[in-house]
Amino acid sequence: MSYPLSQLGWDDRFASSFRRFDRPDSVPGRVLRADRGICTVLTESGVTRATLGGSVMVEAARDPSALPSAGDWVVLRHWPDRRTTLELVLPRHTTLIRRTADKDSSGQVLAANMDVVAVVEPIHPEPDDARVERLLALAWESGADPLLVLTKSDTSRDPAAIARQLGELAPGVPVLPVSVQQGRGLNELRARIGPGRTVALLGRSGAGKSTLVNALAGTSVMPVQEIRDADGKGRHTTAYRNLVPLPGGGAVIDTPGIRGVGLLDTGGGLDRAFADVTGLAARCRFDDCGHESEPGCAVQTALADGSLPPRRLESWRKLRREVEVESGRRSARLARQRRSPAPPSSRRL
Repeated sequence: MSYPLSQLGWDDRFASSFRRFDRPDSVPGRVLRADRGICTVLTESGVTRATLGGSVMVEAARDPSALPSAGDWVVLRHWPDRRTTLELVLPRHTTLIRRTADKDSSGQVLAANMDVVAVVEPIHPEPDDARVERLLALAWESGADPLLVLTKSDTSRDPAAIARQLGELAPGVPVLPVSVQQGRGLNELRARIGPGRTVALLGRSGAGKSTLVNALAGTSVMPVQEIRDADGKGRHTTAYRNLVPLPGGGAVIDTPGIRGVGLLDTGGGLDRAFADVTGLAARCRFDDCGHESEPGCAVQTALADGSLPPRRLESWRKLRREVEVESGRRSARLARQRRSPAPPSSRRL
């Protein structure tokens, strides 16, 4: 069965990157799912499974974020013995990446080459302001356009009021209340996908990401777990990233339910997620203002007149400290790698 890759976002940028690897035994494809060294990839001729080639493994040994992930465009090679190997990850246009739990501040790619990162936050039982701010910083840093999707809007008498309230935490970010049960907001969300475009969903377990994917796909493609009424959380989390092509073109990437998200060197994303705070800081009299008791501090003035909530400032400070620590750790890891001997070269295409 033939599948036009342009419907999934294959364009001149990726075609140009693939050109020097274009040979009779090699084809481009997009990763639907990656599982422990085996990737499920969609090519023009259909879905195939591929093991990781040596060059990919060598690169991943240096940087785990080089491993293929859902949404990656890759080069596959077909061998005479009917094996298929994934030989190269083409340069990513956008990357949604979080810090792993190790102390070296390495990154884990959650999704790649998406046009929009939708932060999915349920209205029931209650939105978590700090989580929304953290996830929006991650979304901004990805290079994609952020979107805040409020699921389960049918559980609120006035979802528009909640959307306006959360919009204050998301300067420059559209806020979309959605109810799958009532069909509210789905057409607006579909309009942001469309042929050639990809939306990645980011949020905690039980936020309704898989339910959204199924609604957009028009069929059950992702398992949906029962939700506990007391806290609104799912009993299980999706354990893998999965790209789902949609009828009519475009795709959605469902990421695992996330309890906590560690930020890497996301200074740019943090600044955009807290554009209100950074805008005030830029107006302070002194460039090195600590926003405590310095004269001419615009941040303290905004706190005093109530235009900047204290919780918002504290959240910014907390995330900025985290980014500074992780940036230092990352720099130290890269310095150690530069001092280490390079690994032996691997077979390439």
